[in-house]
Amino acid sequence: MAEFDIAKTEYSLTIGDKYLNALYIDGFKLMMKDPSYCYKFYWLEAIVCLITQDRQQATFDDVINEMICNAWYSVREFHIHLSGLPADGEIRDGLERTVNLLTELSKLPANASKEEIRNAIKENDGALKQYKEQLTNMVPYRALSGFFGDDVVKWESLKWMISFINETNNKTPLPYTLGESSKLKKEIYFNPAWMKMIQDNAFNILGWIQYNKLEWLQKNNPEVPGLVYKLKPLDEKERKLAYVRKLWEGIMKISPVTDVFTGKPIEARKYDVDHFIPWSFVMNDELWNLMPMDSSLNNSKSNKLPKWDPFFEKFANNQFILYQQIHDKPGIHKLFESCYRDNLHSIWAGQELYRKGNSKTEFCNILQKNMQPVYDSARRQGYEVWNRVG
Repeated sequence: MAEFDIAKTEYSLTIGDKYLNALYIDGFKLMMKDPSYCYKFYWLEAIVCLITQDRQQATFDDVINEMICNAWYSVREFHIHLSGLPADGEIRDGLERTVNLLTELSKLPANASKEEIRNAIKENDGALKQYKEQLTNMVPYRALSGFFGDDVVKWESLKWMISFINETNNKTPLPYTLGESSKLKKEIYFNPAWMKMIQDNAFNILGWIQYNKLEWLQKNNPEVPGLVYKLKPLDEKERKLAYVRKLWEGIMKISPVTDVFTGKPIEARKYDVDHFIPWSFVMNDELWNLMPMDSSLNNSKSNKLPKWDPFFEKFANNQFILYQQIHDKPGIHKLFESCYRDNLHSIWAGQELYRKGNSKTEFCNILQKNMQPVYDSARRQGYEVWNRVG
Protein backbone atom coordinates (compact mmCIF):
# COMPACT_ATOMS: atom_id res chain seq x y z
CA MET A 1 0.00 0.00 0.00
CA ALA A 2 1.05 3.61 -0.42
CA GLU A 3 1.67 5.67 2.69
CA PHE A 4 1.97 9.40 3.34
CA ASP A 5 4.34 9.84 6.26
CA ILE A 6 3.78 13.35 7.65
CA ALA A 7 6.72 13.10 9.99
CA LYS A 8 9.11 12.33 7.14
CA THR A 9 7.15 14.45 4.64
CA GLU A 10 7.51 11.79 1.99
CA TYR A 11 5.23 9.53 0.04
CA SER A 12 6.62 5.99 0.17
CA LEU A 13 5.58 3.02 -1.91
CA THR A 14 5.22 -0.41 -0.33
CA ILE A 15 4.31 -3.36 -2.54
CA GLY A 16 2.91 -6.61 -1.18
CA ASP A 17 5.33 -9.44 -0.39
CA LYS A 18 3.81 -11.74 -3.03
CA TYR A 19 5.74 -9.87 -5.75
CA LEU A 20 9.15 -9.77 -4.08
CA ASN A 21 10.37 -13.21 -5.15
CA ALA A 22 9.82 -12.55 -8.85
CA LEU A 23 10.21 -8.78 -9.18
CA TYR A 24 12.93 -6.38 -8.10
CA ILE A 25 10.68 -3.83 -6.40
CA ASP A 26 13.58 -1.69 -5.16
CA GLY A 27 14.60 -1.13 -8.79
CA PHE A 28 11.08 0.05 -9.58
CA LYS A 29 11.21 2.52 -6.69
CA LEU A 30 14.33 4.08 -8.26
CA MET A 31 12.65 4.79 -11.61
CA MET A 32 12.09 8.44 -10.66
CA LYS A 33 15.38 9.01 -8.85
CA ASP A 34 17.54 12.05 -9.71
CA PRO A 35 15.52 13.51 -12.61
CA SER A 36 17.07 16.22 -14.76
CA TYR A 37 13.72 17.19 -16.25
CA CYS A 38 10.11 16.71 -15.27
CA TYR A 39 9.26 14.38 -18.13
CA LYS A 40 10.79 11.44 -16.26
CA PHE A 41 7.70 11.55 -14.01
CA TYR A 42 5.35 11.89 -16.97
CA TRP A 43 7.06 8.97 -18.73
CA LEU A 44 6.43 6.53 -15.87
CA GLU A 45 2.93 7.89 -15.33
CA ALA A 46 2.10 7.30 -19.01
CA ILE A 47 3.52 3.76 -18.84
CA VAL A 48 1.35 2.97 -15.82
CA CYS A 49 -1.75 4.45 -17.51
CA LEU A 50 -1.19 2.32 -20.63
CA ILE A 51 -0.69 -0.81 -18.54
CA THR A 52 -3.92 -0.17 -16.65
CA GLN A 53 -5.62 -0.20 -20.08
CA ASP A 54 -4.27 -3.77 -20.43
CA ARG A 55 -1.87 -2.76 -23.19
CA GLN A 56 0.84 -5.42 -23.52
CA GLN A 57 2.97 -3.28 -25.77
CA ALA A 58 3.15 0.29 -27.04
CA THR A 59 5.48 2.57 -28.97
CA PHE A 60 7.46 5.60 -27.93
CA ASP A 61 4.89 7.61 -29.85
CA ASP A 62 2.02 6.22 -27.74
CA VAL A 63 3.78 7.12 -24.52
CA ILE A 64 4.78 10.62 -25.63
CA ASN A 65 1.21 11.37 -26.74
CA GLU A 66 -0.04 10.31 -23.31
CA MET A 67 2.58 12.53 -21.69
CA ILE A 68 1.47 15.56 -23.72
CA CYS A 69 -2.15 15.02 -22.71
CA ASN A 70 -1.22 14.65 -19.03
CA ALA A 71 0.97 17.77 -19.02
CA TRP A 72 -1.43 19.96 -21.03
CA TYR A 73 -3.49 21.37 -18.16
CA SER A 74 -0.56 22.17 -15.88
CA VAL A 75 1.22 24.05 -18.67
CA ARG A 76 -1.72 25.70 -20.41
CA GLU A 77 -4.41 26.22 -17.80
CA PHE A 78 -2.15 26.92 -14.83
CA HIS A 79 1.09 28.29 -16.43
CA ILE A 80 3.33 25.79 -14.62
CA HIS A 81 6.95 25.54 -15.83
CA LEU A 82 7.65 21.82 -15.73
CA SER A 83 11.37 22.15 -15.04
CA GLY A 84 11.55 25.75 -13.89
CA LEU A 85 12.42 28.87 -15.84
CA PRO A 86 16.12 29.87 -16.04
CA ALA A 87 17.27 33.47 -15.71
CA ASP A 88 17.35 33.88 -19.49
CA GLY A 89 13.62 33.11 -19.66
CA GLU A 90 14.04 30.25 -22.13
CA ILE A 91 11.86 27.21 -21.45
CA ARG A 92 14.20 24.32 -20.69
CA ASP A 93 11.75 21.42 -20.43
CA GLY A 94 11.14 19.55 -23.71
CA LEU A 95 7.66 18.40 -22.75
CA GLU A 96 6.61 21.96 -21.92
CA ARG A 97 8.00 23.16 -25.25
CA THR A 98 6.02 20.44 -27.03
CA VAL A 99 2.77 21.48 -25.32
CA ASN A 100 3.42 25.12 -26.24
CA LEU A 101 4.07 24.21 -29.88
CA LEU A 102 0.87 22.18 -30.03
CA THR A 103 -0.96 25.21 -28.63
CA GLU A 104 0.39 27.41 -31.42
CA LEU A 105 -0.44 24.86 -34.11
CA SER A 106 -3.88 23.83 -32.94
CA LYS A 107 -5.25 26.97 -31.25
CA LEU A 108 -6.91 24.67 -28.71
CA PRO A 109 -8.19 26.43 -25.57
CA ALA A 110 -6.46 25.80 -22.26
CA ASN A 111 -9.42 23.75 -21.02
CA ALA A 112 -9.59 21.46 -24.06
CA SER A 113 -10.74 17.90 -23.43
CA LYS A 114 -8.30 15.02 -23.55
CA GLU A 115 -9.95 13.77 -26.73
CA GLU A 116 -9.49 17.18 -28.37
CA ILE A 117 -5.82 17.18 -27.37
CA ARG A 118 -5.32 13.69 -28.84
CA ASN A 119 -6.96 14.74 -32.10
CA ALA A 120 -4.80 17.86 -32.27
CA ILE A 121 -1.64 15.79 -31.76
CA LYS A 122 -2.68 13.52 -34.62
CA GLU A 123 -3.47 16.44 -36.93
CA ASN A 124 -0.14 18.16 -36.22
CA ASP A 125 2.04 15.09 -35.88
CA GLY A 126 4.51 16.10 -38.59
CA ALA A 127 5.26 19.46 -37.01
CA LEU A 128 5.56 17.90 -33.55
CA LYS A 129 7.81 15.02 -34.61
CA GLN A 130 11.17 16.60 -33.83
CA TYR A 131 10.00 17.79 -30.41
CA LYS A 132 8.56 14.37 -29.57
CA GLU A 133 11.72 12.55 -30.66
CA GLN A 134 13.80 14.73 -28.36
CA LEU A 135 11.75 13.45 -25.40
CA THR A 136 12.83 9.87 -26.15
CA ASN A 137 16.58 10.53 -26.18
CA MET A 138 17.39 9.35 -22.66
CA VAL A 139 14.35 8.93 -20.37
CA PRO A 140 13.17 5.50 -21.65
CA TYR A 141 16.62 4.10 -20.89
CA ARG A 142 17.58 6.03 -17.76
CA ALA A 143 14.22 5.22 -16.17
CA LEU A 144 15.47 1.62 -15.90
CA SER A 145 18.84 2.55 -14.34
CA GLY A 146 17.75 1.40 -10.87
CA PHE A 147 17.81 -2.17 -12.22
CA PHE A 148 21.37 -1.94 -13.59
CA GLY A 149 23.24 -2.13 -10.28
CA ASP A 150 26.96 -1.31 -10.55
CA ASP A 151 27.26 -2.23 -14.23
CA VAL A 152 29.06 0.29 -16.44
CA VAL A 153 26.47 1.69 -18.85
CA LYS A 154 27.27 3.16 -22.28
CA TRP A 155 24.51 5.76 -22.31
CA GLU A 156 25.81 7.33 -25.52
CA SER A 157 25.13 4.19 -27.60
CA LEU A 158 21.43 3.42 -28.01
CA LYS A 159 22.16 0.21 -29.91
CA TRP A 160 24.32 -1.00 -27.03
CA MET A 161 21.61 0.07 -24.57
CA ILE A 162 18.94 -2.05 -26.29
CA SER A 163 21.17 -5.10 -26.08
CA PHE A 164 22.13 -4.35 -22.49
CA ILE A 165 18.49 -3.92 -21.44
CA ASN A 166 17.64 -7.31 -22.98
CA GLU A 167 20.58 -8.99 -21.22
CA THR A 168 19.60 -7.42 -17.90
CA ASN A 169 16.03 -8.58 -18.42
CA ASN A 170 17.22 -12.18 -18.74
CA LYS A 171 18.70 -11.94 -15.25
CA THR A 172 16.25 -9.55 -13.58
CA PRO A 173 12.82 -9.08 -15.15
CA LEU A 174 12.37 -5.42 -16.12
CA PRO A 175 9.04 -3.58 -16.30
CA TYR A 176 9.60 -3.21 -20.03
CA THR A 177 12.06 -3.97 -22.81
CA LEU A 178 12.54 -2.18 -26.11
CA GLY A 179 12.24 -3.30 -29.74
CA GLU A 180 14.43 -2.70 -32.78
CA SER A 181 12.40 -0.03 -34.60
CA SER A 182 13.77 3.49 -34.70
CA LYS A 183 12.75 6.74 -33.05
CA LEU A 184 9.05 7.17 -32.27
CA LYS A 185 8.16 3.78 -33.75
CA LYS A 186 10.35 1.92 -31.26
CA GLU A 187 8.36 -0.79 -29.52
CA ILE A 188 7.93 -1.05 -25.74
CA TYR A 189 7.11 -4.55 -24.47
CA PHE A 190 5.58 -4.73 -20.99
CA ASN A 191 6.55 -7.67 -18.80
CA PRO A 192 3.40 -9.68 -17.85
CA ALA A 193 4.48 -10.08 -14.21
CA TRP A 194 5.11 -6.35 -13.88
CA MET A 195 1.80 -5.65 -15.60
CA LYS A 196 0.05 -7.72 -12.95
CA MET A 197 1.83 -5.91 -10.11
CA ILE A 198 1.14 -2.46 -11.60
CA GLN A 199 -2.51 -3.24 -12.30
CA ASP A 200 -2.99 -4.56 -8.76
CA ASN A 201 -1.39 -1.45 -7.24
CA ALA A 202 -2.19 1.20 -9.88
CA PHE A 203 -3.94 3.62 -7.51
CA ASN A 204 -1.06 3.62 -5.04
CA ILE A 205 1.61 3.78 -7.74
CA LEU A 206 -0.03 6.75 -9.45
CA GLY A 207 -0.32 8.48 -6.09
CA TRP A 208 3.38 7.89 -5.48
CA ILE A 209 4.25 9.31 -8.93
CA GLN A 210 1.98 12.31 -8.38
CA TYR A 211 3.60 13.09 -5.04
CA ASN A 212 7.12 12.96 -6.48
CA LYS A 213 6.03 15.01 -9.49
CA LEU A 214 4.41 17.58 -7.20
CA GLU A 215 7.54 17.84 -5.08
CA TRP A 216 9.60 18.49 -8.24
CA LEU A 217 7.15 21.05 -9.65
CA GLN A 218 6.88 22.94 -6.37
CA LYS A 219 10.67 23.20 -6.16
CA ASN A 220 10.79 24.59 -9.69
CA ASN A 221 7.77 26.90 -9.26
CA PRO A 222 8.30 28.29 -5.75
CA GLU A 223 5.95 31.27 -6.20
CA VAL A 224 2.94 29.26 -7.40
CA PRO A 225 0.17 28.75 -4.81
CA GLY A 226 -2.10 25.70 -4.71
CA LEU A 227 0.14 23.68 -7.00
CA VAL A 228 -1.30 20.38 -5.74
CA TYR A 229 -4.55 21.28 -7.52
CA LYS A 230 -2.85 22.11 -10.82
CA LEU A 231 -1.91 18.67 -12.10
CA LYS A 232 -5.28 18.01 -13.76
CA PRO A 233 -8.32 19.96 -14.94
CA LEU A 234 -10.72 21.08 -12.25
CA ASP A 235 -14.48 21.27 -12.42
CA GLU A 236 -15.71 24.86 -12.59
CA LYS A 237 -18.44 23.79 -10.15
CA GLU A 238 -15.81 23.57 -7.44
CA ARG A 239 -15.78 27.35 -7.19
CA LYS A 240 -17.68 28.57 -4.13
CA LEU A 241 -19.24 31.89 -5.06
CA ALA A 242 -22.92 31.62 -4.01
CA TYR A 243 -22.57 33.39 -0.67
CA VAL A 244 -20.29 36.05 -2.11
CA ARG A 245 -22.90 36.82 -4.74
CA LYS A 246 -25.60 37.16 -2.07
CA LEU A 247 -23.28 39.49 -0.15
CA TRP A 248 -22.72 41.77 -3.15
CA GLU A 249 -26.44 41.71 -3.97
CA GLY A 250 -27.19 42.88 -0.44
CA ILE A 251 -24.66 45.68 -0.77
CA MET A 252 -25.99 46.85 -4.14
CA LYS A 253 -29.53 47.14 -2.72
CA ILE A 254 -28.21 49.79 -0.33
CA SER A 255 -25.72 51.70 -2.49
CA PRO A 256 -24.61 51.58 -6.13
CA VAL A 257 -21.41 49.72 -7.04
CA THR A 258 -19.44 50.80 -10.10
CA ASP A 259 -17.99 48.23 -12.49
CA VAL A 260 -14.20 48.22 -12.18
CA PHE A 261 -13.72 48.08 -15.95
CA THR A 262 -16.59 50.05 -17.47
CA GLY A 263 -17.07 52.72 -14.84
CA LYS A 264 -20.84 52.19 -15.04
CA PRO A 265 -23.16 51.10 -12.21
CA ILE A 266 -23.54 47.32 -12.05
CA GLU A 267 -27.05 46.16 -12.90
CA ALA A 268 -28.81 43.41 -10.98
CA ARG A 269 -28.77 40.03 -12.76
CA LYS A 270 -26.33 41.39 -15.37
CA TYR A 271 -23.12 40.75 -13.51
CA ASP A 272 -20.79 37.89 -12.61
CA VAL A 273 -18.68 37.48 -9.50
CA ASP A 274 -15.12 37.16 -10.78
CA HIS A 275 -11.55 37.03 -9.48
CA PHE A 276 -9.26 40.06 -9.87
CA ILE A 277 -6.18 37.78 -9.85
CA PRO A 278 -7.24 34.71 -11.91
CA TRP A 279 -8.63 31.75 -10.02
CA SER A 280 -6.36 29.43 -12.01
CA PHE A 281 -3.39 31.05 -10.26
CA VAL A 282 -4.65 31.58 -6.70
CA MET A 283 -6.85 28.43 -6.68
CA ASN A 284 -9.20 29.85 -4.08
CA ASP A 285 -12.35 31.95 -3.79
CA GLU A 286 -11.19 34.39 -1.13
CA LEU A 287 -13.50 37.37 -0.69
CA TRP A 288 -10.66 39.91 -0.91
CA ASN A 289 -9.97 38.80 -4.54
CA LEU A 290 -13.58 38.78 -5.76
CA MET A 291 -15.57 41.51 -7.47
CA PRO A 292 -18.86 41.96 -9.29
CA MET A 293 -18.30 42.74 -12.97
CA ASP A 294 -20.36 43.17 -16.12
CA SER A 295 -21.23 39.69 -17.45
CA SER A 296 -20.45 40.75 -21.02
CA LEU A 297 -16.77 41.28 -20.11
CA ASN A 298 -16.12 38.01 -18.31
CA ASN A 299 -15.27 35.97 -21.41
CA SER A 300 -12.94 38.70 -22.61
CA LYS A 301 -11.10 38.88 -19.28
CA SER A 302 -11.09 35.10 -18.96
CA ASN A 303 -7.80 33.82 -17.50
CA LYS A 304 -5.96 37.16 -17.70
CA LEU A 305 -4.67 39.68 -15.18
CA PRO A 306 -6.33 43.10 -15.27
CA LYS A 307 -3.80 45.85 -15.79
CA TRP A 308 -2.80 46.93 -12.27
CA ASP A 309 -3.12 50.64 -13.00
CA PRO A 310 -5.80 51.96 -13.00
CA PHE A 311 -7.94 48.90 -12.24
CA PHE A 312 -6.60 47.97 -8.82
CA GLU A 313 -7.55 51.34 -7.34
CA LYS A 314 -11.12 50.95 -8.63
CA PHE A 315 -11.23 47.37 -7.33
CA ALA A 316 -10.00 48.51 -3.90
CA ASN A 317 -12.68 51.23 -3.81
CA ASN A 318 -15.39 48.60 -4.27
CA GLN A 319 -13.82 46.41 -1.63
CA PHE A 320 -13.91 49.34 0.78
CA ILE A 321 -17.63 49.84 0.07
CA LEU A 322 -18.11 46.19 1.08
CA TYR A 323 -15.96 46.72 4.18
CA GLN A 324 -17.97 49.75 5.30
CA GLN A 325 -21.30 48.02 4.95
CA ILE A 326 -20.34 44.81 6.77
CA HIS A 327 -19.59 47.00 9.82
CA ASP A 328 -22.42 49.51 9.40
CA LYS A 329 -25.32 47.20 8.46
CA PRO A 330 -26.17 44.16 10.65
CA GLY A 331 -27.94 42.45 7.73
CA ILE A 332 -24.83 42.80 5.53
CA HIS A 333 -22.63 41.55 8.37
CA LYS A 334 -24.78 38.42 8.58
CA LEU A 335 -24.26 37.83 4.82
CA PHE A 336 -20.54 38.40 5.41
CA GLU A 337 -20.53 35.73 8.12
CA SER A 338 -22.08 33.28 5.64
CA CYS A 339 -18.86 33.59 3.61
CA TYR A 340 -16.65 32.34 6.47
CA ARG A 341 -16.64 28.68 5.42
CA ASP A 342 -15.81 29.04 1.72
CA ASN A 343 -14.41 32.55 1.21
CA LEU A 344 -12.59 33.77 4.30
CA HIS A 345 -9.53 31.69 5.12
CA SER A 346 -6.60 34.13 4.75
CA ILE A 347 -5.30 35.04 8.20
CA TRP A 348 -4.20 38.51 7.10
CA ALA A 349 -7.69 39.29 5.78
CA GLY A 350 -9.39 38.33 9.04
CA GLN A 351 -6.87 39.97 11.34
CA GLU A 352 -6.04 43.09 9.34
CA LEU A 353 -8.23 43.80 6.32
CA TYR A 354 -11.72 43.23 7.74
CA ARG A 355 -11.06 44.34 11.33
CA LYS A 356 -13.23 47.23 12.45
CA GLY A 357 -11.77 50.74 12.44
CA ASN A 358 -9.68 50.87 9.26
CA SER A 359 -9.71 54.14 7.37
CA LYS A 360 -10.04 53.94 3.60
CA THR A 361 -6.31 54.60 3.21
CA GLU A 362 -5.43 51.90 5.76
CA PHE A 363 -7.81 49.41 4.17
CA CYS A 364 -6.50 49.97 0.63
CA ASN A 365 -2.87 49.82 1.77
CA ILE A 366 -3.45 46.48 3.51
CA LEU A 367 -5.18 45.12 0.41
CA GLN A 368 -2.40 46.31 -1.90
CA LYS A 369 0.37 45.05 0.40
CA ASN A 370 -1.04 41.54 0.28
CA MET A 371 -2.39 41.39 -3.29
CA GLN A 372 0.42 42.98 -5.29
CA PRO A 373 3.03 40.25 -4.53
CA VAL A 374 0.49 37.60 -5.64
CA TYR A 375 -0.29 39.63 -8.77
CA ASP A 376 3.43 40.05 -9.56
CA SER A 377 4.04 36.32 -9.10
CA ALA A 378 1.24 35.52 -11.58
CA ARG A 379 2.76 38.00 -14.03
CA ARG A 380 6.20 36.38 -13.75
CA GLN A 381 4.60 32.97 -14.22
CA GLY A 382 3.38 34.07 -17.64
CA TYR A 383 -0.20 35.24 -17.12
CA GLU A 384 -1.26 37.66 -19.84
CA VAL A 385 -2.28 41.20 -18.90
CA TRP A 386 -5.78 42.29 -19.93
CA ASN A 387 -5.66 46.00 -20.70
CA ARG A 388 -9.34 46.71 -21.04
CA VAL A 389 -10.03 50.43 -21.41
CA GLY A 390 -13.05 51.38 -19.28
